[in-house]
Amino acid sequence: MHKITIVGMGPGSETFLTMEAYKILLDSDCVHLRTERHPIVQTLKDQGMVYKSYDELYESSEVFDDVYYSISDSIFDHCEIKDVVYAVPGNPFVAEKTVSIILERAKNEGVEVKIVHGVSFIDAILTSLRYDPVVGVSILDALDLDEVEVQTKQDYLWIQVYNVSIASNLKLKLMDSYEDDHLVTIIQAAGIPELEKIVLKPLYEMDREPELFNHLTSVFVERPLNHKYGLGDLVRIMRTLRSEDGCPWDREQTHETLAPYLIEEAYEVRHAVIHEDDHSLVDELGDVLLQVVFHATIAEEDGYFELSDIMSAICEKMIRRHPHVFGDVDVKNSDEVLANWQVIKDGEKSIKSIADSMEAVTGSLPALLRSQKVQKKASDIGFDWKNTESAFDKVSEEILELKEAIKSGDQQSVKEEMGDILLIISNIAKNLGLDAELVLNDAIDKFIKRFRFVENEITSAGMLMNTDFVENMEQFWQDSKKIEKS
Repeated sequence: MHKITIVGMGPGSETFLTMEAYKILLDSDCVHLRTERHPIVQTLKDQGMVYKSYDELYESSEVFDDVYYSISDSIFDHCEIKDVVYAVPGNPFVAEKTVSIILERAKNEGVEVKIVHGVSFIDAILTSLRYDPVVGVSILDALDLDEVEVQTKQDYLWIQVYNVSIASNLKLKLMDSYEDDHLVTIIQAAGIPELEKIVLKPLYEMDREPELFNHLTSVFVERPLNHKYGLGDLVRIMRTLRSEDGCPWDREQTHETLAPYLIEEAYEVRHAVIHEDDHSLVDELGDVLLQVVFHATIAEEDGYFELSDIMSAICEKMIRRHPHVFGDVDVKNSDEVLANWQVIKDGEKSIKSIADSMEAVTGSLPALLRSQKVQKKASDIGFDWKNTESAFDKVSEEILELKEAIKSGDQQSVKEEMGDILLIISNIAKNLGLDAELVLNDAIDKFIKRFRFVENEITSAGMLMNTDFVENMEQFWQDSKKIEKS
């Protein structure tokens, strides 16, 4: 095998092309260009550079990785015959996937590779913006948005924003973290005087001018004065609270002591949803997220797992349980989605029978909710009362059995019969399409409202809330019911 020389052609202007690169490009029998869509190519061509480009591969392939590997294959095929000069825009080590592929393959095959330095287009952008990267900037590929968690306390330079479609996707990504009118800078052809454009736009208008986006376009996003916090910030805050100089209460917590708070916060979320209170919902969802990060921080300290493990586990589960989205399974409607979900879930938990699936409904759920979930599994195979009237008859029967148990003085029997009644009541609610837990909570709220009316009336009448005035309380209770219906 012969030698491969990889040349960086700089960002575009002749002023950025090194003398060594200039000489090699003109002296070569044939330069292999990743793309001829580079401003310096015409100048070099006019001065006698002979070349072939791989632009046709971009036009014939829908996947960039396929293009990169095809270019690498071509370079190595030519390398078997003679030395090869391969030229890329900018610096060979900045956003050049083909270079990393060639270097890895050359290492494995023992092929000599020489790198000729080229000024990166990023250098040109920084110069055009008059920006010092020491203050903190992340350079990210706009083609890999799904892999990025935006942290608004730092600056970003997004590269490869080469068409309006990518710009639109980037805009939507950024709008999750920045205000809609946050100013962004669109840089096109940095370092090429006759082509360079630097345009400042509010984020919501970023993709309004398609002509601003081509293979020479990047987008600079400066941190806002009042940045939005991200998940990483919450993790750092929790680590600080758990540190030696942090909060004594937070340091004392364990998985066991925190568990009740997570349940409580989940119910607070439910309350906000029911009451359509978006402001409270933001607050309560934050409290739930805090609990997740809190548990992850404790586990990380103990060396068991960390937040990234939780994120990976749920991502894997969602992909696994949605084969109709991430696989080749076809579904007609949401009912089939749920059926597939249950089959996959049962397989994960080695559930082989209906009774197994009932036992899999966690006992830590509120009893009414667990009751309805368990009884639905029986109902799905037809094991249920035929109608509500039949269930009412069973309630009457169980009430008689409870009365007998009370007369007998057998507390265990009393407990069992009371449980049977609650089980049937929750089943009736299920068959009526009601959430027994919510129904009971509504009834409790109504009870408190009526009791507050009674208490106010008793106090206003100069009476006391004690057994001496029970009859008065009952009268006011009835009054409160009449007022509700009026």
